[in-house]
Amino acid sequence: MQIVGNNLSLVLPLLVAFFVTVFITPICIYFLKKLNIVDDPKTHKHPGVIHKKPIPRGGGIPLFFGVLVAGIIFLPLNQTTLILFSASFIALVIGVLDDKFDLSPYLRFFVNIAVSLMVVASGITIPFITNPAGGILHFDSINTTLSFLGASLTISLADIIALFWITWVMNMLNWSKGVDGQMPGIVAISAIVIGILSLRFPISEQDTFISANLSFAIAGASLGFLIFNFYPAKIFPGYGATSLYLLLAATSMLSGAKLATAILVMGIPMIDGVFTILRRIFSGKSPFWHDNKHLHHILLSLGFGQRQIALFYWVISAILGTISLSLTSQGKIFTILMLIVLVGGLLLFLHLSLEKDEKEII
Repeated sequence: MQIVGNNLSLVLPLLVAFFVTVFITPICIYFLKKLNIVDDPKTHKHPGVIHKKPIPRGGGIPLFFGVLVAGIIFLPLNQTTLILFSASFIALVIGVLDDKFDLSPYLRFFVNIAVSLMVVASGITIPFITNPAGGILHFDSINTTLSFLGASLTISLADIIALFWITWVMNMLNWSKGVDGQMPGIVAISAIVIGILSLRFPISEQDTFISANLSFAIAGASLGFLIFNFYPAKIFPGYGATSLYLLLAATSMLSGAKLATAILVMGIPMIDGVFTILRRIFSGKSPFWHDNKHLHHILLSLGFGQRQIALFYWVISAILGTISLSLTSQGKIFTILMLIVLVGGLLLFLHLSLEKDEKEII
């Protein structure tokens, strides 16, 4: 199993996933319209809806199969890959059902946890992170045992953090598809950065091989889908795209935890996601409650176009991803904290300004 002998070989899973997705997406668009799996603004009463005509949902289907075909060709058939693609497929099925029937967000969240548990139970966890103060923080050494009806179950902090991480990435990236082309660009850049980092700091040869090839396959599928999702979009990712987000979260954990890098490259949607949850809770609403107050919605209200907003997210992700490749662990933590202060402060300022303007209008 050669990984690093010729890193140009990693272009192959990217290209295969790209061309498979480009080939499948028009076919999916045709059948999604036939099956009426569309987002019709006249009937879909969602505050975040900004398009004017019916557009097919279900983009998770070509995204998943683009990565799957590349995975079949370039990844080993073992427990790790079987569990990953099984969990991803379940997320896809539930997501496409939601695209058709608008399932309860609580049911979707339950499925998020269930598929995340599948991945964690297979052994993909976050056993450690680099301590910014020096050394290693070992999460897998912190365990607790639960007993029930004579049976016992040992749970480590590594498992809990991994479960939270996968579930969080699935939901956070789902919120980051508010304008055409926004999400696939972010995912492609994030996947490429994680893939490069996997090769630079390999730990387990098999996990590094899977992480690197899977990362570039995710990037290829995202770029292929972007052709059809960039403004004006011919297809939306839909909730089925959580199948792709799950795989991306898993790649950031394989071959050593790359959490700081993943957090940094996805910094803007991450901070916007945290801000959204806190804002909804403090306003007395459920965190699952839909609204149109994400950063991309605010930028739209300020007069920015969808293409400009998507490019803004891509450029920031590319800059942060490039920076993360050259930073030490301490540097990444410092940059993340600075990003939280700057972006969090900007979000707070924009929301307060908009609320003030709304009150003046009333």
